[in-house]
Amino acid sequence: MKKLVQKGFTLIELMIVVAIIGILAAIAIPNFIKFQARSKQSEAKANLKAIFTAQKAFFQEKDRFSTLTGEVGFEPERNNRYAYFLANSGTIEPRTGAGLVQATTFTGVAVDTFKYGSQLDQAYAATACSSAAGLTGTPATRFDALALGVVLPPSEVKVELRFVPTGLLPGIAIALAAGAALAAAWSGRRKWVRVG
Repeated sequence: MKKLVQKGFTLIELMIVVAIIGILAAIAIPNFIKFQARSKQSEAKANLKAIFTAQKAFFQEKDRFSTLTGEVGFEPERNNRYAYFLANSGTIEPRTGAGLVQATTFTGVAVDTFKYGSQLDQAYAATACSSAAGLTGTPATRFDALALGVVLPPSEVKVELRFVPTGLLPGIAIALAAGAALAAAWSGRRKWVRVG
C-alpha cells in the first residue's frame, strides 16, 4: 500500500475565502465612501467656522458685518471643494488658474476648478438653505454665509449592478453552508490519502 500525501487547499476552501472577502468588501466599501464624504464635508464646516470667526472679529472692530471676503479676511486655502458665499450677488473670486487674484471686492470664493475641473463648480443658489447668504436687519445684525459643493462628483460615483440568476442562489447558499461546516470540522492540517 502506497500513501500519497498532497498538500494544498480544496476548491471549496478557496470559494469560502473568496466569499468571506466579498462579504467584507461589501461591508467596508460603503463605510469607506461615507467616511470619505464626511471628511470632505469637514472642509465646509471648518471654513464656515472661519467665516464666523472673521465676521465676529470684523464686527468688534468696525461695529458692522461685511459681505466682502477681503474686508473680513476670509481666504480659504487652495484645493477647496466648496464654493463660499457671503452675499447672494456680486463677484466671486475665481480659482481657475495657478495663482490667486487678490481683491477686496469679492463676495465669495469659487471652487478650485484648477485642481478639480469644472465638474465641481457651483453657482450661487438661494434655495440651497433656508436663508439666503448676506446681511439682514437695519443695521445689519445678522449675517448668513453659504457653502455649496458636490461631495462626490459624477466621475467618482461608480454604480455596479450584479445579477445572479435566482436559481443559483439556493445552490450558492448550500455550498457556502457546507463549506463553512467542512472548514469548521477540519482543523489546521489537511491531508488527502490515496490508497492504491
